[in-house]
Amino acid sequence: MQVKIEPSWQGVLAPEFEKEYFKSLTAFVRSEYQNYSCYPPGKLIFNAFNATPFDKVKVVVIGQDPYHGPGQAEGLCFSVPPGVALPPSLVNIYKELQDDLNVSPPQQGSLKHWAEQGVLLLNATLTVRAHQAGSHQNKGWETFTDAAIAALNRDREGLVFLLWGGYAKKKGKKIDREKHLVLDTGHPSPLSANRGYWFGNKHFSKTNDYLEARGSAPIQW
Repeated sequence: MQVKIEPSWQGVLAPEFEKEYFKSLTAFVRSEYQNYSCYPPGKLIFNAFNATPFDKVKVVVIGQDPYHGPGQAEGLCFSVPPGVALPPSLVNIYKELQDDLNVSPPQQGSLKHWAEQGVLLLNATLTVRAHQAGSHQNKGWETFTDAAIAALNRDREGLVFLLWGGYAKKKGKKIDREKHLVLDTGHPSPLSANRGYWFGNKHFSKTNDYLEARGSAPIQW
């Protein structure tokens, strides 16, 4: 099965494309996009991989679902295109970034500049039906993104995995903490953040300290 995805990821994930679960997933997604409004746009489904090649990954952020409102999802977790109102979780991410590294909150919500520096912004589920959160869960995407995470864990070393919230922590539980830095905290959503589970985690500075200690350039958040 031919999937249009960045070449280094194509090499890593090629075995997945031939498996029955992925063939079933492809048929499901194709049917959903033909019969319903779905996000992100088809050409952006694999945007996280296309923006951050396998051998360029330095940091991995694990999200859950794409945004399900019109114009929000761009295939990068927590990110929205320029001109789209900032979702509450992203507002809190920017607040923590300002508190941690004194980075003034951007006026737009695209995190593509993170992705281009090696931050893989990976949702566990890569598609969703409009206005129906979780509607494409348990169809095979989670198996596919588990395979991507497993490949990074196995074939790379010195990566930083940022696990924000309970779902991401479960998704990242098999990561080798001897080979990689794993940082976990609460989810940046208001429900979690307002209970004290997000702010003050200093993940941005901790990430850069680790990268620099290994001789790698820090992320310009």
